[in-house]
Amino acid sequence: MSKLISVKIDEAGLAPPTPEIEQERKVAIFDLLEDNSFTLPARDDRQMPEGPFRLLLAIRERRLVFDLTTEAGEKAAEFHLSLGPFRQVVKDYFQICESYFDAVKKMPPSQIEAIDMARRGIHNEGARVLQERLEGKAVVDIDTARRLFTLICVLHWG
Repeated sequence: MSKLISVKIDEAGLAPPTPEIEQERKVAIFDLLEDNSFTLPARDDRQMPEGPFRLLLAIRERRLVFDLTTEAGEKAAEFHLSLGPFRQVVKDYFQICESYFDAVKKMPPSQIEAIDMARRGIHNEGARVLQERLEGKAVVDIDTARRLFTLICVLHWG
C-alpha cells in the first residue's frame, strides 16, 4: 500500500506556533507516520509513482500546497488547493477546540464529553472536505484525512 513516510510543514511566512498548536502538529505528524494511506491515482493517462512518499505541506499565494517526492527524493506530484472550502470548517474547529479546552478546566465530565463529540464531528467534516478536494489528485482514507486536516488547521491558523 502506498503511504507517507515523511511529513514536513513549510513554515515560511507563518507566525510562530503557540505551544498548543505545536503539540497538535507533533501529534498529527506522529500519528500520520504511524498509520496512513496515501495513493496518487493515474492522471491524464500517465502512471503515477507508487510511493512511499515524502510530503511537504505549505501555504503559497493563499493556496494549500501538497508537494510530494518519492522516497528517493524525486518529484512525484504537486497540487494546489484553494483554502476557501476549508475556511469555515477550520474556524468552527478552532472555536470548538477553545470551548473544549475551557470546559476541561471547569465543567463536569458530561458537558466535556458533549463538546468533545461536537469537536470530533467538525473534525470529521474537515476530513471529508479534504477528501473531496483531493479527488482525482490523491486517495486517502478517513484517518489519514483527519490527521492531514489537523495539519491544515495548523497551517491555516499557525
